[in-house]
This record gives sequence, C-alpha cells and structure tokens, in this order.
Amino acid sequence: MPSLRAIGIVIPVYNETGVVEQFHTRLRAVIDGLPDRFHIYYINDGSTDGTRGSLEKISESDPRVTIIELSRNFGHQAALTAGLDHAQGDVVITMDGDGQHPPEMIPELLRLGEQGYDIVQTQRLDGDQKNSFKKRTSGWFYSFLNLLSGIAVKPGAADFRAMSRQAVDALKAMPEYHRFLRGMVSWIGYRTVILPYQPEKRLGGASKYSLKKMLRLASDAIFSFSLVPLYIGLSLGALMLCLAGLEMVYVLSFWVRGYQSSLEPGWSSLMFVLLIVSGFIMILLGFVGMYIGYIFQEVKRRPVYLLRERPKSEK
Repeated sequence: MPSLRAIGIVIPVYNETGVVEQFHTRLRAVIDGLPDRFHIYYINDGSTDGTRGSLEKISESDPRVTIIELSRNFGHQAALTAGLDHAQGDVVITMDGDGQHPPEMIPELLRLGEQGYDIVQTQRLDGDQKNSFKKRTSGWFYSFLNLLSGIAVKPGAADFRAMSRQAVDALKAMPEYHRFLRGMVSWIGYRTVILPYQPEKRLGGASKYSLKKMLRLASDAIFSFSLVPLYIGLSLGALMLCLAGLEMVYVLSFWVRGYQSSLEPGWSSLMFVLLIVSGFIMILLGFVGMYIGYIFQEVKRRPVYLLRERPKSEK
C-alpha cells in the first residue's frame, strides 16, 4: 500500500478572532475527507486582539495544528516566509485565513500537483469588480512589473498556491529582506500551472492590506526584481546630453555665419532647460537612493521575522 503524502498548510493571520474559527471549521470539513496526512501552520503575525486565544483553542481541539507566534507584526510576506520555513511535507499550500481563499479548492490543487507540476498558482477572477479602482491599478501594476523585470506574474495572482518540496526549498534559499513572494515564485522557474478561482467574501472583519501596505509591496516588487529605473535615468541623461550637443551646434552655426547679433539671451528658455535637467537629475538620484536604501537594509542581515516563542511541536 503506497504511503500517504504529507501536506503542510501555511495560514498567516492578523487580528482575525471570530474569523479564524469559522475558517478552520471549513478547512477541517475539506481535509478530513482526503486521504493525505495534513499539518496546519497558523502564523500569528503580531495580532493585538484575541487571535492568539482563538488559535490556542483550535490547537487544543485539532492536534494537526501548530501555532507560530511572531514577536510583532512583520507583514503578510514575512508571515508567509515564517510558515514556509517551518512547514514540513511533500507539498506545502499557502493561503489566507479570512475565507477569501476557498479551502474547498485544496483537492484540485493537490490533483494538479499529482500531474507533475511543482507550483499550482491560483489566479483571482474578480469579474464583478473589473471596473473597481483596486482591480484596475492591480492590472496596471502587474503589466508594468512584467515589462520592467522580465518575470511573468499573472494579474490577479494570489498567495494561494500549492508547491512541491523542491519549490519550497528553492524559496527558502532566497534570503532577501524585501520579499515579494509572487515574483519569487515566478523567478524560480519550476513547472507551473494556473488555476483560476472566484474569491469569496471575507468571513468577517476588514482587509488588512491598506493603501500604504500595497504601495510598499509594489515598491519591494519593482526595486527587488528590476534595474530598469536606473536604466531609465541613464537614458534620460544620454538624451539630455544629445540635446545639449544639438544646442551647441545650433549656436555655433550663428557664429560661423556671422549672425552673432541674432543671438539674444533667453531667460525663459534657459530656466526651462535648467528645470527639466534638474528634474531628471532628481529622479535619477531618487532611484539611486532607493537602491542604496534597499542595499543598506540587506547588508544589515536582519532576520525577516522573529518568533515570540518556539512552536510547541519544536520544544
């Protein structure tokens, strides 16, 4: 009789008391009917409500649950990283615990993995929100990122995926501080299949991804995967140098033809050129400064996350 596969499920949570209980009930209803051996890792990302107590009650009623407590709120990508670092199993599934990632899709994720895919990546279909601000800006961002970086991240790609042990180990070998897991998963290049899904409504509460957090994630994605902003600055500098050369030739032509009297100082045009050149310089310095800032944070070698305490299963 073939041995059962070990499946790890990584679920980051932040201030989800009253929600995580409902989610776990749905999750159990799905995995209890599957033949594989499951282990569930809840990563408490510095919750300030009663989430810790809710997770402890879940753990007491379900021995398959391990709670990973972070020392503070490090963010969604860091919490996922903590889960991946601790998760055991032949296959690891990452998903959110608010109900928008349907647990009922787990059998399909595993079925596709059995066909030889190392990564089963879900793609969110927001048909009823196609004209929303978030949907439009998300589509623009992914198109822009793919153009700059050369990697292919599907619009609507979520951190809801199944990965083989080989793919998980590849991600664990990438220790960068600024993490954009959707891009990192695409970058490792293992055999991938896309599984579209319709997100469900949250079981309760509100989204923890504020505009500020989304902008920070976008910044991490662009500056971690592309040098194109620097190339843009260099190109603008080369363009201004060419324009300066043309201007010099134009002025010299007046001297060669003896029309020096036609040359009159133009304060407005001079100021216009100075402002344009200064603007380009400041943009380039801003790009350089961003990269230096990222390098500064990388070379300090601070951990991506810290644990409040070791999981009970490791004590």
